[in-house]
Amino acid sequence: MPNRMFKPVISLLLILLPYSLVARHTDLRKQLQQFVEGRDMLIGVAVIRNGVDTLTINNNDRYPLMSVVKLHQAMAVAHHFDRENLPLDTKIYISKKELHPDTYSPLRDKYPQGGVYLSLAELLTFTLQWSDNNACDVLFRHTGGPAATDRYVRSLGISDFAIKVTEDEMHKDLKTCYDNWSTPLAAAQTVELLVGTDLIPSPFREFIRQTLVSCETGKDRLPRPLLGTNAIVGHKTGTGDRNTDGKIIGVNDVGFVVLPDGSRYTIAVFIRDSGESLQTTSQIIGDISQIVHTYFSNEKQYNTL
Repeated sequence: MPNRMFKPVISLLLILLPYSLVARHTDLRKQLQQFVEGRDMLIGVAVIRNGVDTLTINNNDRYPLMSVVKLHQAMAVAHHFDRENLPLDTKIYISKKELHPDTYSPLRDKYPQGGVYLSLAELLTFTLQWSDNNACDVLFRHTGGPAATDRYVRSLGISDFAIKVTEDEMHKDLKTCYDNWSTPLAAAQTVELLVGTDLIPSPFREFIRQTLVSCETGKDRLPRPLLGTNAIVGHKTGTGDRNTDGKIIGVNDVGFVVLPDGSRYTIAVFIRDSGESLQTTSQIIGDISQIVHTYFSNEKQYNTL
């Protein structure tokens, strides 16, 4: 990946400040606010521009993380294995009983009988690139569970979120999907810690970044309007089932975008309780990504920041 992808480390203080943009990005805020209103769902958006300027829409609500939690987990996994002096090629045994049959799992599809040793890098690729639920719970079991991930992310200064349940627990009881939650800004700040600081130990940090860039899920969400633009996008999706009211619990995408001029932004789009189809809901995330990308790519608007 080109060296222009990441600028020098910026102040952690700047990342975690509760920014106010009353006088900035007024047009963008207006466009986004108008776009999200009147829909059969709750839409939250957060954008952090070059690690300093922040804009949020509907940020005072809790949004189910769904598989976005795998990004938080990856950062906690990096901390855990680095602390234990265990590298990315550390082997982890996967038994057949860990490969639950009734959940989304390319890992299980590839190794249906289990009984294999996979490297930590391979497991993280399954969770971040393919959003594998069984791989996620394997990593939880080796790193202290959801509570340990929650504690680690809080230790970085992020607060408006909670991680309490595993993928298997969410599958068994859909109501628990709401127990893993975040505000859009807290999610964007989490991404910012990954791409804008050196808090995550290397080489784990670069591996996670690169794996997000090669994410295979949700290409119709944040990445869609960036195809063919020479921008770099790394992202992590989250998708839920329908609740008892027939609404999709959560459809999400969070990530970072590096524009051809080297400037960047982190973005989180969360959609809770969507009454629309998955395709339509994903399209909405893609449209929001388009609005933000067009705004920041416009030279005249950029020069007014």
